[in-house]
Amino acid sequence: MSRSIHTRNGGRGTGRPTLEEVAARAGVGRGTVSRVINGSPRVSERARAAVEAAVAELGYVPNRAARALAANRTDAIALVVPEPEHRFFAEPYFSEMVRGVGEALADTDMQLLLTFAGSDRERRRLAQYLAAHRVDGVLLVSVHADDPLPDMAAELDIPAVISGRRSAGETLAAVDSDNFEGARGAVAHLAERGRRRIATITGRLDVYGAQCRLDGYRRALEAAGLPADPEMIVPADFTEEGGRRAMAALLDRRPGLDAVFAASDVMAAGARQVLRDAGRRIPGDVALVGFDDSAVARHMDPALTSVRQPIEEMGRTMARLLLKQIETRSPERPQLVLPTELVVRDSS
Repeated sequence: MSRSIHTRNGGRGTGRPTLEEVAARAGVGRGTVSRVINGSPRVSERARAAVEAAVAELGYVPNRAARALAANRTDAIALVVPEPEHRFFAEPYFSEMVRGVGEALADTDMQLLLTFAGSDRERRRLAQYLAAHRVDGVLLVSVHADDPLPDMAAELDIPAVISGRRSAGETLAAVDSDNFEGARGAVAHLAERGRRRIATITGRLDVYGAQCRLDGYRRALEAAGLPADPEMIVPADFTEEGGRRAMAALLDRRPGLDAVFAASDVMAAGARQVLRDAGRRIPGDVALVGFDDSAVARHMDPALTSVRQPIEEMGRTMARLLLKQIETRSPERPQLVLPTELVVRDSS
């Protein structure tokens, strides 16, 4: 036997409780039910309890699509990684960032769309997607100084938050770790352990965070009274292969070096392999320090001393800032810098 119900206006329903039926059961107006469902504080506790009880009794499920349309919303945000897809899966930084973002969105109706924009074609496709306002906001991870995506989001008036500032004069909301202090502390630790010929493998220097880590390296050398030798600074690209190439170049230039600060754990893993192949003991001959304190650091042999940046917390904070922008359309663009911590292990 087929089953149907009659709505209050005498029409035949679909079997799905309506907002009006919830209001009637709770003894309140339709607007009160809507405010409770949308989390508005402008409802008395008595009315809220009555509505919540009616929702539970009737099994009412809000129509998210209709709500989003009425509010000119999509209930979706994009997490944009302007890097090749292979790098996303190779580096723990990105997975930890996604985990933090996901945790912050877990209790919301927002959907998270992961988008890669490492090529011109992918950027053009993303630009079209954003121009069509198919998302309510954008989280940008691993942004380079010349990346057009942040300014594009601003021009389209799409709320946006970036991880890592593009420069000291960043204009968008941003969440960063204290790259300068993290690097300074790491190199100071090496100097305190008696190392006097300390090299560094930098990340890509079109990334502001990598520039800050290099500045921290230089400041620590200055404070320790050690010379700043340009031949002891080799840039790489945050990859393991980049770390290998940079370490080989350093050994060729300065074979007497006794410590290396790598601006990521992944690059430190590449450097370790080259040092071992060259017969250098870690830390006996060369001390090694990384940055990120990822699983890579903990599982290396010897375990890697590394600068812990709170990546998951950065992801959570980014998502919360973006949700606030979407809800309030506030003109404020906060710049938050989270502290780092040096985790000392056997490699130094």
